[in-house]
Amino acid sequence: MSANIGVFGLGVMGANLARNFASRGHTVAVFNRNGEVTKEFMKSYESEGKFIASQELQGFIDSLESPKRVLMMVPAGAATDAVIEQILPLLKPEDILIDAGNSHYEDTRRREERVRPTGILYFGVGVSGGEEGALKGPSIMPGGDQGAYKHIKPLLESIAAHVDGEPCCAWVGPDGAGHFVKMVHNGIEYADMQFISECYDLLRKVEGLSHAEISALFKKWNSGILSSYLVEIAVEVLAQVDAETGKPFLEIISDQAAQKGTGKWTIETATNLGSPVTAISAAVSARMLSSNTTVRAAISKLLPAKKTDGDLKVSNIIEDALWVAKVIAYSEGMAMIAKSNADFGWGIKPADVISLWRGGCIIRAELLRDLKKAYELDPALESLLASPHFADEVKHRQEKLRKLVGIAVTNGVPTMALSASLNYLDFMEQPRASTAMIQGLRDFFGSHTYGRVDKPGVFHTLWSGNRTEVEMKG
Repeated sequence: MSANIGVFGLGVMGANLARNFASRGHTVAVFNRNGEVTKEFMKSYESEGKFIASQELQGFIDSLESPKRVLMMVPAGAATDAVIEQILPLLKPEDILIDAGNSHYEDTRRREERVRPTGILYFGVGVSGGEEGALKGPSIMPGGDQGAYKHIKPLLESIAAHVDGEPCCAWVGPDGAGHFVKMVHNGIEYADMQFISECYDLLRKVEGLSHAEISALFKKWNSGILSSYLVEIAVEVLAQVDAETGKPFLEIISDQAAQKGTGKWTIETATNLGSPVTAISAAVSARMLSSNTTVRAAISKLLPAKKTDGDLKVSNIIEDALWVAKVIAYSEGMAMIAKSNADFGWGIKPADVISLWRGGCIIRAELLRDLKKAYELDPALESLLASPHFADEVKHRQEKLRKLVGIAVTNGVPTMALSASLNYLDFMEQPRASTAMIQGLRDFFGSHTYGRVDKPGVFHTLWSGNRTEVEMKG
């Protein structure tokens, strides 16, 4: 008996993916560098399907049918590079090596280039859905050789989440495209979680709602325009009570929010692409600020938080405000994907990406149905705010976001991501921005030149001379 696919790395995600493959009728080879982990896996899950366990890497590779398909689920970075170098000598041309971890897309491009001369096919595959998604059906974003994708397509589609009978899995583009799309997904996820956290904070501090009341409100939202996985699980987190103290769960856990790097990668990449991600940047900054517990404690003694007005009703406006913020976060992410097409020539189709996110992944939401329609109507859409449907909806809801941020400012409740979203919206609505002043200042101190709105060309004002304007040639 030969295995249809091999899974290298049996941590939570790798183990659950292996179990998912087996549950779909595939024979799965499993291997972990620590042999005891492999033994424990077989002890726990052998009865769930057809597994071939190996204690030696050569045996693991030999157990695979040709072309051999090896899916790696190991930590990103040096660990992935080390595993690749271990496996490559054991594979032959047309065998397939799949990195399903959270790798940086630039690393994936580098690795694909490294592997290509060997004739071995390399795929960088974004996987979203957490441990439950890995087991029951994640969103899968494969990047690599389009012609070779047929060799892994049936396997990946069989384990993916399905929405309306369609798998949330499709070829995204060449080399690093799959991991790029997963990175953008995670950036949007950062923003969405921060929006939800800020709404929770406002309802608690300004309106004085209990955790149970906020949970009930989120549950109501989840049956409407905000229906999504993150809102759904927020209901559960808010309702949780600490067994030891009897207090709400959110009152006794640490408020230091960790990050694994994908948010930072999103910001860095967006900066390099010249694609602004204000809400995502604010969300990452909020996590960094949250880690400064000692500094926050010292400052709070000197500058205590402003007393909030518990009589203010914010629950009536938050639903629409949160929806607008979400639209802006998705708009920022999709704009990044459009810019990546221009810079890398990947040809990623926005509507196809959104289809992958409709099920299985962390940012799945009812909102994505309308996003997909918008990009199907106009594949070259530069911003969701330029879509007639979304422009109309935002126009009617944006005042709620404006009021909410105003209440937050007045009451001293930080809303870094919600405020950033509103600022993004306000900036994009301006036919003439304040940055003309920046251009004037740059030209004054550094002779950086400027353009004019009334005629073509590049100009400089002789600020230290007679202040006449000269056109720069060449």
